Amino acid sequence: MRKLLPAALALAATLTASGCGATVEPAKSTTSHAVTLTNCGRKVTYDKVPQRVVTNDVGITELMFALGLEDRMAGFAMPDDKGDLNGVPWKDGYNRVKWLSKDQLTKENVLDARADLVFAGWNYGFREDSGFTPDALHKLGIPTYTLTESCRNGRTETSRGIMPPLEALYTDLTNLGKLFGVEKRAATLIAGFRKEVAAVHDKAPAERPKVFLYDSGQDQPFTSGRYAAPEQIISEAGGVNVMHDVADSWTTVGWESVVERDPDIIVICDYGDVSAERKKKFLLSYAPLRNVSAVKHRRIFVLDYVDLVESPRNPSAIARLGAYLRTAQR
Repeated sequence: MRKLLPAALALAATLTASGCGATVEPAKSTTSHAVTLTNCGRKVTYDKVPQRVVTNDVGITELMFALGLEDRMAGFAMPDDKGDLNGVPWKDGYNRVKWLSKDQLTKENVLDARADLVFAGWNYGFREDSGFTPDALHKLGIPTYTLTESCRNGRTETSRGIMPPLEALYTDLTNLGKLFGVEKRAATLIAGFRKEVAAVHDKAPAERPKVFLYDSGQDQPFTSGRYAAPEQIISEAGGVNVMHDVADSWTTVGWESVVERDPDIIVICDYGDVSAERKKKFLLSYAPLRNVSAVKHRRIFVLDYVDLVESPRNPSAIARLGAYLRTAQR
């Protein structure tokens, strides 16, 4: 989907301490035996270790970087609304790996890159309208791996999410670790993330504030149900996602449901052409929201897009939101 935070240096230090650099654990050679993984509830066998992976979007790309797998990548696609990439934990990865497209991936991108694996997700690259799907790529002889946050759950034709968001993150890191032979690196990263999240969770206020995630939209807001990353970013930080009952990941709801649930705090997802400041001005001036607690008390917090989609930045986002929640209602 969308955008990047200019700096996450605390996370960078955590990852360095976790030993995610390429010198920690050499990846498998191409002669290794086949690997079978469970992806979106299906067993998938990869006959060889991929050498030319192509990724779609920032969170997916940084999962590869966090595991030190830049040398296994042929390129990535993402819009150019990502802020300053020089301050991110994986600057070297962005410098080393080719930026294939400032839009979503296409079959042409993939074929031109001679990709031997496409790592994307539903609405994070894979989409029916353009025919860029795992099935279509398999017909071209190109294996795929689907981001677990985006797995379709069968409740509707397009609803997504099959497990809690952090478990989706840990599942993908574990699977990628197995596929590329960097299991220890993945396990160390996951252990560090679990410890970081637990430390924030333990500080959660006794009275948990209600939080609404605002991505975009004026006629109807685009937000997070219980299967997208904001669900656990909010809950582990010490709040309650007011859209927890929505059995989907990223989806549209009605403003009336926001008003009815009366959130204490609104979290803005910052990305794209509409700045966080413009989104904030809209929320504060939108008449139907005037009596909502978060608007009345101007309790609005901003996180970046990459913080709020499945990515190795999720634990850092939990820590930052947790610090805000602990002070917002004093």
